[in-house]
Amino acid sequence: MFNIVVFGAPGSGKGTQSAKLIERYGIHHISTGEVLRSHMAEGTQLGKTAKEYIDKGQLIPDELMISILADIIENHPEAANGVIFDGFPRTIPQAEALNELLEKRGAQLDAVVGLEVADNELIDRMIKRGQQTGRADDNPQTISNRLKVYHSQTQPLRDYYMKRGKYHAIAGSGSVDDIFDAITAELDDLHLASRRQGL
Repeated sequence: MFNIVVFGAPGSGKGTQSAKLIERYGIHHISTGEVLRSHMAEGTQLGKTAKEYIDKGQLIPDELMISILADIIENHPEAANGVIFDGFPRTIPQAEALNELLEKRGAQLDAVVGLEVADNELIDRMIKRGQQTGRADDNPQTISNRLKVYHSQTQPLRDYYMKRGKYHAIAGSGSVDDIFDAITAELDDLHLASRRQGL
């Protein structure tokens, strides 16, 4: 299994780069944001609970996110070759829970791709995205809250993964293809090594 986390602030391009990485490495994509938005659209109890937090720009509680992730992994056989985790983990307790989930499957986290983008560019990107897609959480007030939450609660994961030798810092500004080339320059050898271990 080749398991990677695509990490970065809201608007850093995690979804865009994840889509390209799926094609390159043939692994399953888990976007916790997409899962939550789907539940909200369907009006499920999980969706209603998630909406209360998302509308305020807050993170979903750790226990809830961990249970969602465990359910997804256990019920998606296509995840057998590995997973791209997009939008998870967002806190250190979530990172530790992910390590446990992977260990139970005889796997590990191979790499964390950190897309690093300045806040002013992130704000511009999300406002434009909100205008194009109508995403309710892409408005100036919520964006400001989301970035504050990211810097206080999620950014500490950068140091957490750097200390473990897992973090690969990638400049997230520039063309999509240039950013992708920078990511694959970091990951190709790791992917090859994980495939050899699985033989």
